[in-house]
Amino acid sequence: MPSILEYKCPNCGGVLHFDPGVQTMKCPSCGTELEMESVEAYAEAMEYTAQDELDWVRHSSHWQEGESSHLSVYTCQSCGGEIIQEETDIASSCPFCGNPVINTGKVSGSLRPDLIIPFKYDKKAAKEAYLHHCDKDFVPKIFLTPEHIDEIKGVYVPFWLYDARADASMRYRATRTRSWREGNYQVTETSHYLLIRDGSLAYDAVPADASTKMDDVLMESIEPYDLSEAVEFNPGYLSGYLANRYDIDASQCEERANERIRNSTLSAFRATTAAYGTAMLEHSAIRLKEGTAHYALLPVWLLVTTYNGKKYTFAMNGQTGRIVGDLPSENSEVVKNFALRSVQTAAVCYGAYLLFSLLNSMGVFR
Repeated sequence: MPSILEYKCPNCGGVLHFDPGVQTMKCPSCGTELEMESVEAYAEAMEYTAQDELDWVRHSSHWQEGESSHLSVYTCQSCGGEIIQEETDIASSCPFCGNPVINTGKVSGSLRPDLIIPFKYDKKAAKEAYLHHCDKDFVPKIFLTPEHIDEIKGVYVPFWLYDARADASMRYRATRTRSWREGNYQVTETSHYLLIRDGSLAYDAVPADASTKMDDVLMESIEPYDLSEAVEFNPGYLSGYLANRYDIDASQCEERANERIRNSTLSAFRATTAAYGTAMLEHSAIRLKEGTAHYALLPVWLLVTTYNGKKYTFAMNGQTGRIVGDLPSENSEVVKNFALRSVQTAAVCYGAYLLFSLLNSMGVFR
C-alpha cells in the first residue's frame, strides 16, 4: 500500500524543504538545517510513534466512469485537506496548506530511481535567468517583468540514462585538391582516396526523457548534465518540488537513445576525415553492445508565460543554469521604430542623391 511522506522539523513541526543553496533540508518556519541522513533517521524514528495509519481513499462515486482511473485521492497529514494526484505524480503540494508531500509508493521497488541530481539553482535564480534570456532588442518589454510569468515550478523529470559501446566501421570517398601556376596556366590536381575507418566508442549516461508531459526537444536543449554530481536516490531531495515518475519505459526510449548514439558516432568518425577537402560517406555500420539503462530524476525549472494568446514555455537546467525557450519574433513597437528609421534613412539617401545631381550639373565632378 503506497504511503504519503512529509519530512517534519524536529524543532517546530514545520515541513522541511530541500534547499539548493545549502544542499540540506531546511525548515522555512524556524530556519533549522539538517543533513539528509539526520532527516532520514528522524523520519524512521517517528514512524514507530505514529498513532494513525493513512490509507489511500478513492471516491469513485464523484467521477464519471473511467474519469478517475489515472487519479489518486488521499488526505494531507498536515491539514487534513484532500489532495488529488495524477498517476505519474511522485511529489506535489497540498492545495490548502501548501506543504510538500511525497508519494513513497511511486518511488519504491522497480519504480525507485537509481540516481538523482539535486537542484543547485532556486526559484529566484530561475527568474533572473529568464529575465536575462528575454533581455533582447526584439522581445516585447513585457517579458522583462517578473509579474508576466504565469507559472514557475521546479520539477524532477524522469530520464533513462543509457550506457553502451558502439563498434563502428565507416567507408568514405575522399578528395584532396591542390593548385599552382605554370606560366599562363592555372593547374589543378585532384587526388581521390578510399578511406576506411574502424573503431569503438564508449557512451555513458546518454539521456532520454521518460515523461510524455515533457517536450523532448526542450529537455535535450538544456543538456548536458554533470552526472558526476548524481547521488543515490533519496526521497528527501523531492521535498518542496514537483516530481513525475516515468510513463515511457526504457525499451520505448531506446530508439531515441540509439539515434543519438548513432549521430554522435557518425560525427566522431567524420572528424577523422578533416585533413581531406571532401569526404563522402559511402557505407556505415554501427553495432551497439553492452547496453544498460539507469533510471534517474534530473532537475528542471519550468516557466510559462502568455503573450497575445500564445503560451511560451521556458526550461532551465536546475543543475547548470542553462535556459532555453522560444521568444516572439515580432514586436510591433520595434517594427514601427525600424520602419521609421528606414524612412529616415531613405530620406537622407534621396537628399544625398539630389545634392550629387546638383553638384554634377555644375561641373564639380568633371
